[in-house]
Amino acid sequence: MDLEAAGKRSFLQLNELDEFRLHAYENSKLYKEKIKRWYDKRIQSRHFEPGQKVLLFNFKIKWFSEKLKSRWPGLFKVVKVTPYSAIELRTLNGERTFMVNGQRVKYYWGDVIHHQSKVLLSDDQARPCIVLRR
Repeated sequence: MDLEAAGKRSFLQLNELDEFRLHAYENSKLYKEKIKRWYDKRIQSRHFEPGQKVLLFNFKIKWFSEKLKSRWPGLFKVVKVTPYSAIELRTLNGERTFMVNGQRVKYYWGDVIHHQSKVLLSDDQARPCIVLRR
């Protein structure tokens, strides 16, 4: 048994482990950058103004078995928009105000767009076709 050869081999193995660790660290860093670009590309930028009506996402429903309950309950009014998308909301009856993250809020289009539908029957078709108008 040659102690000097064993020491060199052990030293080389430690260097290989360091290189492997640095390579894994670099791959992890590249992966995180790629995922961040993918995530940032899919973030929807929403610009809210005071007085605007919005819907708030209720994330607590995920943990309960209320499958048919809407995750966008209630209607709120924007009171103040702060930097970095923090939004102060007020209930429509005005009894409560609170701050939320802007990503939990979406526009309420109920007052803006009204759909009107008609059922048309044509002579050559046995089934009705539905036409939606804005």
